[in-house]
Amino acid sequence: MDSDTTTEKPTITHDDDGGVEAVQDPSLLPKRRRSHFREHDDLGPITALDPAQPIEQVVSFAHLDQKAILRKMDLRLIPTLAVLYLLSFLDRGNIGNAKIEGLQEDLKLTPDQYNWCLTVFFFTYAAFEVPSNLLLKKLRPSRWLPFIMVAWGLVMTLMGIVQNYSGLLAARLFLGVAEAGLFPGVAYYLTMWYTRDEIQLRQALFFSAASIAGAFSGLLAFAIGKMDGVGGLEGWRWIFILEGIATVLIACFAFTVLHDFPETASFLSEDERAFVIFRLKYQGQQMRALQQQPGDLAVAEGPRQVVQVAQAEEFKWVYVRQAFADWQIWVNIFVYWGIVCPLYGISLFLPTIVNGLGYTSSTAQLMTVPIYITAAILAVIVAYLSDRVGKRSPFIIGGLLMMVVGFSMCISTSNPRVVYGGVFIAACAIYPAFPGVITWLSNNLSGSYKRSAGMAIQIGVGNLGGAMASNFYRQKDGPRYILGHGLELGFIGLGIAAACVLLLSYKTINKKRERKINEGGLSAFTSEELSVMGDRALTFRYMY
Repeated sequence: MDSDTTTEKPTITHDDDGGVEAVQDPSLLPKRRRSHFREHDDLGPITALDPAQPIEQVVSFAHLDQKAILRKMDLRLIPTLAVLYLLSFLDRGNIGNAKIEGLQEDLKLTPDQYNWCLTVFFFTYAAFEVPSNLLLKKLRPSRWLPFIMVAWGLVMTLMGIVQNYSGLLAARLFLGVAEAGLFPGVAYYLTMWYTRDEIQLRQALFFSAASIAGAFSGLLAFAIGKMDGVGGLEGWRWIFILEGIATVLIACFAFTVLHDFPETASFLSEDERAFVIFRLKYQGQQMRALQQQPGDLAVAEGPRQVVQVAQAEEFKWVYVRQAFADWQIWVNIFVYWGIVCPLYGISLFLPTIVNGLGYTSSTAQLMTVPIYITAAILAVIVAYLSDRVGKRSPFIIGGLLMMVVGFSMCISTSNPRVVYGGVFIAACAIYPAFPGVITWLSNNLSGSYKRSAGMAIQIGVGNLGGAMASNFYRQKDGPRYILGHGLELGFIGLGIAAACVLLLSYKTINKKRERKINEGGLSAFTSEELSVMGDRALTFRYMY
């Protein structure tokens, strides 16, 4: 391939595995990536020469429309994932609705026993998230995700026939096992399709299903509660039975509509699949000039060369160990707790809190609906803005500060209108912040399996916050729940502090890496070594 050819025509090349090695035309990349190419125009044209691999195929994608490809992906992936997560959130949180329909009285549960039934769910949920995420890629998302849906749908249906505390406790334990793989699995699955500059909007779109689930749960519980006495069963039993059956039926449908990976996406053309794969393979890495070394993936003609570092895709246990040892994951978990404790506090106890303010159970169910609908809309708007400006921390810290305002209103008075307003403000901050904290960590983990394990650790250990939040709102503390609101404020403060630590650390590390590269530190590494290092490589830039 001569230099004339490379400068006239945008190209990509494929390696032996069908992956894309390089792109020549930066205008085909997302805007934020394009700006970086402009900064290095003096490096010369980027060719697709790999000394270790012969060029098997050269394909032009000047004809491809990136926005059209993203629309295709959005329409094929997001609605299905949103429905799956809606059912997951509905099934784990409907015990709150069942409680105000008489579950606690019919099963003769003490307040502490009821709280334990909420808490044990999170123990098994946290324990099985990392194994599930590692299995997801091996067993294919289109098989694994519907399979675990069928499992939790069956458990949910059987919860409708429990007769005592022991039965409900066991059912909640198994529900945690079955549901463990869905949210971290879907969050990781999206990172296999979208780049880090696009991902938060998509995370928010499917997570907004949780907000809709909250609203739908209230409406559905209100309607199903009217079935009290049908078939000799209480209304709260029908909530579990009908929602469990719906989950199983939709899981069977999901087997036929879920897609696995971009490499096998039948709704994309061959060139479109190659383009999507390339964008993902080199995201987060800075192109840098250095002396060519064997195995470098892309070089420029002339006296200086450019290396692009591909993220590691193969499974190695070292990537799992790297995830467990990564400081940023554990700091991020404190941010996660600052958001997830209020999230579960709201989802599990909102009907009870509103009911305790003097409203009937039916009115309490309906009053939760506008809170969740508004929160869902705000989550999408904030995610769009975050992707647009390429920043995560301002929106997360801003959301945490809004939560402080909301819970401060709740703790300061017993006026029902003020408390309801405080809960409204808190929910409208929680739901936009949650996809933000998930996205923030995924943006800063490089390597497919390290990201898989790291996101599962974040969500698994982070969801122990749900176990804690299950015990914040004790029945004896109603109707003001000062202890519960106070604990939420404490975790929110912890989250703000941890977010500030991450922000400052990321800025400092990026500056140090830039300085080391300018001092020639990059010449000590090959592309393969940088790829194995992942987000610890000098070429990787943290997003904040």
